[in-house]
Amino acid sequence: MSKEYAVINTGSKQYVVSQGDILRIETVGKEKGEEITFTPIAIKNGDVLVTDKEALKDKSVKGTVVRNGRAKKIVVFKMKRRKDERKKRGHRQNFTEVKITGIA
Repeated sequence: MSKEYAVINTGSKQYVVSQGDILRIETVGKEKGEEITFTPIAIKNGDVLVTDKEALKDKSVKGTVVRNGRAKKIVVFKMKRRKDERKKRGHRQNFTEVKITGIA
């Protein structure tokens, strides 16, 4: 028996999700507890993989926002040797954590 999963597209990235998964996506502007709906690119149910746009028109993937936050800081360091040129920058990416509640 195969597990049901879907491929969704959000924030110019694609994710393979199934019911109960928790994933971090780019900030979508929803508060904790709000529901979010994604349109799937593909759905696999059993042995059948559906990728036809017409067949997926009425399908959706629903999720609930678990939290909004910021990831750990990454350090971006650029250096050119023997030129006395150094740049050090830090970056923290905002994210939204979503729990997938259903594939319909």
